[in-house]
Amino acid sequence: MFVLSSLLLAPKALAQHSQTSIFAPQSTPAKSILDLSIFVLSITGIIFVVVFTLLVYSISKFRAKPANANSEPAQVYGSNQIEMAWTIIPILIVVVLFLATARVIHAIQDAPEPAGAVEVTAIGHQYWWEFRYPKLGIVTANELHIPVSDPIHPTPTFLQLLSADTDHSFWIPVLAGKTDLIPNHPNRMWMDPHRTGIFLGQCAQYCGVQHAKMLLRVSVDSPQDFAAWVRGQQQPAVQDQSVMTGRQVFEHTACINCHTVSGTPADGRFGPDLTHLMSRTTIAAGAAENTPQNLRLWIDDPDAMKHGSLMPAMKLSDADVDAVASYMETLR
Repeated sequence: MFVLSSLLLAPKALAQHSQTSIFAPQSTPAKSILDLSIFVLSITGIIFVVVFTLLVYSISKFRAKPANANSEPAQVYGSNQIEMAWTIIPILIVVVLFLATARVIHAIQDAPEPAGAVEVTAIGHQYWWEFRYPKLGIVTANELHIPVSDPIHPTPTFLQLLSADTDHSFWIPVLAGKTDLIPNHPNRMWMDPHRTGIFLGQCAQYCGVQHAKMLLRVSVDSPQDFAAWVRGQQQPAVQDQSVMTGRQVFEHTACINCHTVSGTPADGRFGPDLTHLMSRTTIAAGAAENTPQNLRLWIDDPDAMKHGSLMPAMKLSDADVDAVASYMETLR
């Protein structure tokens, strides 16, 4: 039983050292998946202990002895009881595992959407995430904001998962199970976070050169903080006259073909919406912290920060790069 207890305690130890551990669930879907995993691990652990014990017993009891090493051991030509046991018991185990799994799948995939749920459309791009809140009129990228869910008055978040190009997979281990984003095949998932905080995730399906750096952050906010974030995101971009040079450079290059900045001619859909760029803590889909230095490097030479990025280097002069970076820093 020491082996079995070690198997059950190991996940808890791992959870204490990882922010992306499935063994530290913070929402109902993740908790259901963990409970099922522990249940399956317990059954398979018991099977392992029983089989290993019988194997050791057989090796020990029926090993060859010097006195009769050349004699044939006693032969067993059939036992209805044994054959019935090794047929019925595995069938029962499989049925139990099947029913337990089906129950969890049904509870997660067919959960009804309550009236107060937050709706988000998550779109996977090479190599970043787009988040759209259709009821709130908000478009952002890479950092998903959702409210914490009160058990008394649940406010879960339901996500429709779409892909803009190839296969991706949306995975925040502590909040929900991995769900694929497949072109022309919408998927859905939901989560009801039990506490506020920052939770990490990423694309879990190989999608190209920068798959490993297609990261995402989920900010679970209190109802008040979420409402404040929504109000801020619904505001148009601030027009700061002190950075008009940078804005003009931005609007007279191909930047506006890919990016959107509300209240300006920039209305691209290929790249992230930049209206509130500086409200995000990271850039390049979590590849770097959103600092003035990193932002300037990202504008000047995206490939230096994220090799294989589909964002081109615009070959701007140093003065123009500085001007555009200064303009970007006003987009809060």
